[in-house]
This record gives sequence, C-alpha cells and structure tokens, in this order.
Amino acid sequence: MRRSEDLYIDLLKKALSFQLWPEPPMPVDYFAGRNRTVWRRILRRLSGLISRWDLMIAETRPVTAAERIGGEYWPGYADTMIGLKRLDNIETCVRSVISDDIEGDLIETGVWRGGSCIFMRGLLEALGDRERCVFVADSFEGLPPPDVDRYPQDAGDTLHQYDVLAVSEAEVRRNFERYGLMDHRVVFLKGFFADTLPTADIGPLAILRLDGDMYASTMDVLEALYDKLVPGGYCIIDDYGLSTCETAVTDFRARRRISDPLVTIDRFGVFWRKS
Repeated sequence: MRRSEDLYIDLLKKALSFQLWPEPPMPVDYFAGRNRTVWRRILRRLSGLISRWDLMIAETRPVTAAERIGGEYWPGYADTMIGLKRLDNIETCVRSVISDDIEGDLIETGVWRGGSCIFMRGLLEALGDRERCVFVADSFEGLPPPDVDRYPQDAGDTLHQYDVLAVSEAEVRRNFERYGLMDHRVVFLKGFFADTLPTADIGPLAILRLDGDMYASTMDVLEALYDKLVPGGYCIIDDYGLSTCETAVTDFRARRRISDPLVTIDRFGVFWRKS
C-alpha cells in the first residue's frame, strides 16, 4: 500500500502541472509576444470590445499526453510548465539530499508561477524536513532584453516580449498560499539575477535549479551560486534544450573544469551531482 506522503506528493505534482483536467480554451493572444501579427492584434481588439459582456475570443490547443509529461507546451492554467519528468527529477533530487544528509537549502532561479518551488516546499513538508528553506528568485517582471554588450550569445532573443512570462511576486505568493505552503521557510529574492544574487544572504545549497532560459540568466546564476552548492548537491538546468542556455552551461563547466556527468531528464532538462 502506498504511504500517505507518497500519495500527497503524487497529487501535488498532478495539480501543479494541471494533469487532472483537460486544457481549457485560452484567449487568442495570451501566448503572443508584443510583436503580434496584424490578425492577432485585430482579434485582441475584438476581445477587448466584447469583454464588457464577460465574453472573449478563445482558441483550443490540443495537448498530447507526451507534451504534458515532457513539459513541451506553455500551459494556460498550470502553475508550472516543466512537465512530469522534470517534476519527478526534483522529487528524486530532494529525496536524495535528505536521505544522504546533504546540508543546504533549495533554490530555483526563474520561477514563473512558482510551481517548482511550491513542489519543493511540499516535498520538504511531506518528507519530514523541518529545517531547509526554499529560495524563490525571480525578477517577477519577465525576462530582461538581451544585453549584447555583456553577452552577445543572447543577440536576437525575444523572450522579454512575452507578457505571459511576467508573473508578479504577489501572484506567486498567492499560489503558495493556495496550496497551504507559504511560511517563513519560503524566501523571496526579487530582482534580476545579476543585481540580486551576488550579494544575497544565501548559505549552503543542496539544490540549485536554474530556469532562466537565456545565456545571461544562466551564467549570472552559475557565477553567483555554484560555489554555494555543496558536494553531493544537485545542479538542475531546466532549459538546456535552448541553445543559449546550453552554451552558457558548456562554457561554465569548461571554465571550471567540471567533469561530473551531465544527465538528461527529458528533451529540455539536464542535471549533474556535484562531486
């Protein structure tokens, strides 16, 4: 018989990723960048006109089981977009550092609606860990425009144009509260990584999870926090499937002569355990 904590973890995973329900229709321009096509701008204006009657123009987006498991689409209602495989990876890593008595807190850099961090906090609660904190680091304003003077690798990146990626700190806090997991062991770090992380009051880390997409976001986090990741801790890269992120990880590992095996999670995510 499965234990109650395992059932809770499984249910939390499915609720955060909206696995329990079919994907509802979404407003036609919800996932569009600011440089929308003329057609979408027209539809958006029409949606605005009919919204006074609580109506909207929506579109259905068929989502396959494989896309849900692999986190291969941008969800409209889920609290995380990483999919079940990467949630399973978080669970495996958190269970490992607890069972192996690896010291340190947990952090995610780039949290969107907070789902991965909520899952981390839920795991600590379910597994009986009463000491570790979960750091929630994000600008809460979306991604920054590329700074090609510092990092030419980000030239042409358009993720800063997507308003859907800008989720406020207040909304993320509310999401923690909805799951009953907002307490003093959840620590918010607001700001762009280059500004906040080098001087942040963060102690030893057992889990360092990066979800910043861009070369700059990835490199800034690794430079600021990798030395705080303890041996036996896990470095998880959510966006390794993006060329900018992969290049940043490759450059950092080469510069630091990191030879710990890079393990594939799914078509996007990878991780390694620090030796």
